Amino acid sequence: MNPLLATLGGKLTERWLNLLVLPGALFLAAAAVGTTLGHRRWHDVDGLRATLDDLAARPALDHTGTAALLVALVLLTATAASLAAQFLGGVIEQYWLRYARDPISYALVARRRRKWASLERELDAAYPVTRPVADTSGDASGADDGEAAATPPLSFARIQTLTDARNRVALREPTRPTWYGDRMQATADRVEAAYGVDLAALWPRLWLILPEPAVRHVQSAHDSFSAAARLAAWAVAYAPLACWWWPAALVAVGCAVVARSRARGALEALAGLIEAAVDVHGRELAARVGLIGADSTELLGHATGDRMSELFRKAE
Repeated sequence: MNPLLATLGGKLTERWLNLLVLPGALFLAAAAVGTTLGHRRWHDVDGLRATLDDLAARPALDHTGTAALLVALVLLTATAASLAAQFLGGVIEQYWLRYARDPISYALVARRRRKWASLERELDAAYPVTRPVADTSGDASGADDGEAAATPPLSFARIQTLTDARNRVALREPTRPTWYGDRMQATADRVEAAYGVDLAALWPRLWLILPEPAVRHVQSAHDSFSAAARLAAWAVAYAPLACWWWPAALVAVGCAVVARSRARGALEALAGLIEAAVDVHGRELAARVGLIGADSTELLGHATGDRMSELFRKAE
């Protein structure tokens, strides 16, 4: 038992250091450097070294108790900063996935809809236009009645570029203020269109019967999205430091860019895994709740999906 406890204690300590102490300590170090150097002496390494030497030469630090108390204070402050960043990351995560409930959000939805509709029109115009061809039996070419291209099709690369640009706005017509919310909404809409089932009511029950590998993949994608939100929170934390030390602005911008890229990739993977879980295990759930026979080979249809939604909603 003692080796087991030691192993668990070592893993917990390592996790505590990686997730809480190190990010918070790095932020505290940046804050200390920024407030010490300022804008004019932002790269004054010699001045920073002199300040550290003066601090180390103070008589109070010669006492072991004082030094230990200072280290403990730094660790606690770094942990508190990381906990605050985690809380802010949770707020950002909810903000990314929010519905439109205020005038600003409604304005964002309207703006994204206009942009999406414009790209959709360009994409429609990118495909070849056809027109009926009159009977030309006397023509030497011997063309038959049918349809011929009136305008030459644009290149496939152009169509792909427009498709990617539209999908960067939303897979379907936007209904939420952000791409993240629309991506999850698109998953719910696709599931309802395919099976007639409400994903919000289905998912908690489906989660209970997913095999362990599927659970790990979904949880990993969600954890990656949460980690990206925490990185965005650190970008928010570093931004005010730019008022005293302008290189902090570069750190904030870098964190924001990386957070956005990681969040989009993680949420794309999460949405795909959720939809795949419904495709693969939705019928199994219907069989377990008795809506179809366990030995039935029929596909999960709209009638069964409607019954599942009604059952899971408790006839709301």
